[in-house]
Amino acid sequence: MKHQTIIALALVPALGIGLWQTRLSGQEPTLPEIEVRPPATDQAPPVGQSDIETSGIETPFTGQDSTTGAIDPTPQPSAASQNASFPSLSEQLFGGTMSNPTGLNSVFRSESDLFETPRLGTIVDRDELDRRQASTVYRALQNEVGVMLQQTGNGQLSPFIRGLTGQQILILVDGIRMNTSILRPGPNQYAATIDPGSIDRIEVIRGAESALWGSDAIGGVINVVTRSADPLRGDYASPHFSQFYSTAEASSYTRTGFSGWYGATGFTGGVSYLDVGRLDRGGDLGRQPGTDYQQYAGDLKLQRMLTENHLLTVAMQHFEQEDLKRSDRYLPFVLGPASDGSVPTQRPTVFDPQQRDLLYGRLEGLLPEDAVLADLYSVTLSGMRTKEASVVDRYSGNDPAAVVTRREIGEFDDWGWGTTLSFVKDMHDYGKLTYGTDYYSESIDAERVEINNPNSPGATPSVTDPQYPNDSEADRVGVYASWHVALTDRLDATTSLRYENINVSATPNFDTIGPTYFERSYQDWIASVGLGYKLTDEVRLVGGYYEGFRAPTIDDLTANKTFLQNNQSTPLVGNLDVEPEHSKTYEVGLKFNDDRLRLQLTEFWTDFDSFINRETIGGSRFLTNQEAYIHGTELASEYLLTRNLALYGNFYYTYGTITSNDDPISRIPPMQGTLGVRLTEPCRRSYVDVYTWMVDRADRYSESNLSDVRFIAGGTPGYATLNVRMGRSFGTANQHQVSLSLENLTDKYYRVLGSGVDGAGFNAVFGYQYTL
Repeated sequence: MKHQTIIALALVPALGIGLWQTRLSGQEPTLPEIEVRPPATDQAPPVGQSDIETSGIETPFTGQDSTTGAIDPTPQPSAASQNASFPSLSEQLFGGTMSNPTGLNSVFRSESDLFETPRLGTIVDRDELDRRQASTVYRALQNEVGVMLQQTGNGQLSPFIRGLTGQQILILVDGIRMNTSILRPGPNQYAATIDPGSIDRIEVIRGAESALWGSDAIGGVINVVTRSADPLRGDYASPHFSQFYSTAEASSYTRTGFSGWYGATGFTGGVSYLDVGRLDRGGDLGRQPGTDYQQYAGDLKLQRMLTENHLLTVAMQHFEQEDLKRSDRYLPFVLGPASDGSVPTQRPTVFDPQQRDLLYGRLEGLLPEDAVLADLYSVTLSGMRTKEASVVDRYSGNDPAAVVTRREIGEFDDWGWGTTLSFVKDMHDYGKLTYGTDYYSESIDAERVEINNPNSPGATPSVTDPQYPNDSEADRVGVYASWHVALTDRLDATTSLRYENINVSATPNFDTIGPTYFERSYQDWIASVGLGYKLTDEVRLVGGYYEGFRAPTIDDLTANKTFLQNNQSTPLVGNLDVEPEHSKTYEVGLKFNDDRLRLQLTEFWTDFDSFINRETIGGSRFLTNQEAYIHGTELASEYLLTRNLALYGNFYYTYGTITSNDDPISRIPPMQGTLGVRLTEPCRRSYVDVYTWMVDRADRYSESNLSDVRFIAGGTPGYATLNVRMGRSFGTANQHQVSLSLENLTDKYYRVLGSGVDGAGFNAVFGYQYTL
């Protein structure tokens, strides 16, 4: 069993020191001495010499001890697999960083690597985020295998994984739930409320992980891991500066940050500002109205080694968007027409502010050797806030003389707190046991007024029902255990089990009986088992059975809002009868990991016996449980042509149907993929990346899509874009980096399926970064 890192200053994939191995040998674990790294130079280290000179560390390419010159008989990875520009699957770890030294707050709630895990996963690290010039989370996640990014408004983002989004995928920040009970079914904007400049890496897994994380983790899980200071640099203070400018959006992103370590204390943080203009679309369509907005963010993280084995982290994040439009409700986009020929009336909608706050404290570390129940622990206490204020103007028509007939001004504030306790115990021949509990609670304050003919003299506001009842509350508690064990020399298994209990309560103004208080509780046991079989050292067969679970939320049961772009949803008593969603996913796949080829391939099938969907009954659209299935294929691969040149690509296909009424599941992504070639030169951190993004036509619309102008009438056309990225560092310590992206070189018009924002036309993105 592989254990590479434990905590804080003993973070040491880089140093090759494992406290687990120390403990198993009967010695008392201690932290290694801190070594101050020399500044980067213009010259690459000779082949066979490590980037970090540390006594007793094996040199990476020869297996030779750097102090004795003796040859280690253990087979060593080749030079290609040790190339930092193209890490192998086994070198890409979930956990094992200063942001998550115990691994208990990773997307798998334990330390593991891409090769050994039975799931298809990817890690978008900081270097890749810089290559993508990530000024938004959209750019940070773009073109990830199996992830379609939908935007109803520019500055909003709803990731689709395996055809599911919104309440059916789980988003975490540093292992803390970002999902709340006000998350809407279908697309929503909240995944965009993270400053990409604060991110260290993004961990993504495809498929259900409800046995680990509970409700919502059906389609997949995204864990956004934020930056931390680096104790391996010794005592230091380093400023950071980033500047990106996009021509298609006329946007400017600026972030000023800092990090440092002194003694036993580390600190990191920053502030950022993004100013976005109207988006220039492909073809000759010009700039799209309703796509401009502003964004502010700030974050701070303090870390303190209380002892050599215990790390305390305190972090805060604030994110705020202003003047954020819902783009699909503005002229001329709203004119469509929709597939059924209907044309909705313009309804400009502005969110100001769209705000998210997170504050948490975390204590984690290594327990004494004689601790019976656990070797590692992590305890987190968090507080979070989601605030949304909106103004909706309802017009009399779409002609130039149309006037505002009603203005709705609303606001809701979702306050929550949570706590998580996680532990891991190495049971030697009996495997590794990870277990714990988590609890989250939230309450909602909400209000709304409406003004009829607001531009008329004497118009006054009147109180109306808010988007959510003002007394709405929800809480969830779960306990879980996950056991990883080697069944034979070649076969290993990971089995997880969770019990979840969720309570919701509110006093909505029901359509037939008026304001009525209700309470609902939902419970479930969720299980999963993943298997990995080693055919050779380079090839693994993987597969598994994974259950998914999602309980109805405050939004499901009480929302008073629009849905499907132009329809109105009001609280219906009948919706209280809806049951939780349950899914069963079956997977089989292959992983290949050698000096040149890295490949992950998965085929999956997901069955729902209680898929939550809207059904028209007696003229009203009720939430009902239906049967459905989704199946598909996912592929991610990379082939090293030379040490610094790689061919890469991904592909995914998804198909889904609600079998209860033989209707396609809404917004199933079309078949798509990427193909590219990337050249790197590590000692100058330079790269050139040429790739194409290819998407098939999508014309398999569900019944609910036919009146939605976000779905192009007759089918959303397929498209392919050609793109180039390049960058280079310079300076005595490579402290300056310049970058340039040329995207959609042919100025192709396109629209991501179901989006309210058309794709950007030709776009040049200029970047400059400074890091001391």
